[in-house]
Amino acid sequence: MSHWKKGSIVVIPFPFTDLTNTKKRPALVIADLEGEDVILSQITTSSNRQDEYAVTLSETDLDEGSLRVESLIRTNKIFTAAEDLIEYKVAKINAAKMEEVQNKLIDLFTKR
Repeated sequence: MSHWKKGSIVVIPFPFTDLTNTKKRPALVIADLEGEDVILSQITTSSNRQDEYAVTLSETDLDEGSLRVESLIRTNKIFTAAEDLIEYKVAKINAAKMEEVQNKLIDLFTKR
C-alpha cells in the first residue's frame, strides 16, 4: 500500500494540455492502492468549475493542515498516478467530508 493515505490532500505536477510543461496542483487521495499507485481527484480554487459532482472544501473540513482558499474537489476528474510523483502532503480531510466525496463518486458511477 501507498504511504499516501485516503483523505490526504497532496501536491502533484499536472501536465498542461499541450504536454509542454507541468504546474503543481493539489489533489485528494481517494484510494491508496496495493503497490506504488494512488487514485486522485483534482482540487481547484476556480468557482466556475462548480458542477453536480464538485464537493466544496473549506478549513472546517480538515483534520490537519490548512487551505489558502476555499476549493472544490472535482470528483468527476479522477486519475491514477505513481506515488513517487507526489511532492508533499498539504492537509487531510475529515471523515464526514471523505464520506461526502465517496457518495459523489458512487453517484458518478451509478447515475444513468
